[in-house]
Amino acid sequence: MRASGVSAVVVRQVYLLRGSPVRLLPMIAWVAIDIVLWGFITRYLNAVAGHGFNFVPALLGAVLLWDFLSRVMQGVTTAFFEDVWSRNFLNLFATPLTISEYLTGLVTTGVSTSLLGLMAMLALATGVFGLSFLAYGAAIAPFILVLFLTGIALGILGSAIVLRFGPASEWLIWPIPSVISPFVGVFYPLSVLPHWMQAIARGLPPSYVFEGMRAIVAGHGAPMGQLAMAAGLAGLYLAGACLVFAGVFRYAIRTGLIARYSAESVG
Repeated sequence: MRASGVSAVVVRQVYLLRGSPVRLLPMIAWVAIDIVLWGFITRYLNAVAGHGFNFVPALLGAVLLWDFLSRVMQGVTTAFFEDVWSRNFLNLFATPLTISEYLTGLVTTGVSTSLLGLMAMLALATGVFGLSFLAYGAAIAPFILVLFLTGIALGILGSAIVLRFGPASEWLIWPIPSVISPFVGVFYPLSVLPHWMQAIARGLPPSYVFEGMRAIVAGHGAPMGQLAMAAGLAGLYLAGACLVFAGVFRYAIRTGLIARYSAESVG
């Protein structure tokens, strides 16, 4: 894998953002709305519930972490969709660019844009509502790592779905975080779920993150063993998503489906 190929994909996205700064707005606006909305909800819940429980780290922290995963996923898929929307995907692979270089470039772009959204979320949550993850120190790093790996895996898998079924399948990708959120217990412990949903949750890395965060908020230590297992699962899903994308790409080349991404196939 060549650094020049990866940097070429990244530079293309940089030029897109530089040429159209309005593209930066959705990276900040939607997460800001979520943080403000849930921030005031947690303030209200603290007011009516008295001083027995602090809802800010429990609910607002969960929203922040889940939005981070969603931004990572959407950062990867949006970078891919930019090539689909502009009918530029086939042009890229008329060059010596390899699949591994292309995926690494997408991931690098997705990480950069999601970090921008994360900084905006942290600034709002800390400055306005007093939520500070810095109080947890280095213990927060494994949680971010698991969500980071999971978001990348979902983004690559979503890109593979669109590559296989065409641009019309884009609507299948955006709801993915909403579809899996009931299973991972973003706002409630997994014990309230029926057994069949708990079985699915055990195979989803984010479920260990949110269970661990609730344990920390309750005054217990971080479950490092479970987080290590979650990181292993997320790594397997990431490797699997890369293999799926590479397999779909080879299939599209072999069957000629790749032609639907060319400028000549607009009509």
